[in-house]
Amino acid sequence: MANPRKPAALKLVAGTDRPDRKGADPIDLPLVSEVPLPPDWLPNQHAKTEWDRLARILHANRLLTEASLTSLAHLCALDGKIKQLYTAGETPTASMVAQLRAYQSEFGLTPVAQGKVKPAEREANGNQFAGNGRRRAS
Repeated sequence: MANPRKPAALKLVAGTDRPDRKGADPIDLPLVSEVPLPPDWLPNQHAKTEWDRLARILHANRLLTEASLTSLAHLCALDGKIKQLYTAGETPTASMVAQLRAYQSEFGLTPVAQGKVKPAEREANGNQFAGNGRRRAS
């Protein structure tokens, strides 16, 4: 691959990081203080079980926010419906499976997506090498 992009961490170490090229700061959504109960409208026990499982995992990793509760509920409802279809000997549609996979990726629940999601508690406190004496580009 010709001219791959240099990772941001290497730019900081090299002293070539430029503030004008940084993206906007992510919004700071309030975290859920404790693991919430599943919504009453979840369609079946499979969905409620998935809610209990995922809500605990996401809460422990500080990824569950007030704003993400509805998306988590939709993920669990879809998961419950797919499991219900499989239990009945039927096959879910490809779009249902694709949508479930998309929801799972949004929460960092697939192997590839895990590297893209950064939990709030693990945010870096800055780069210890940023002030390494090199001149910054201006």
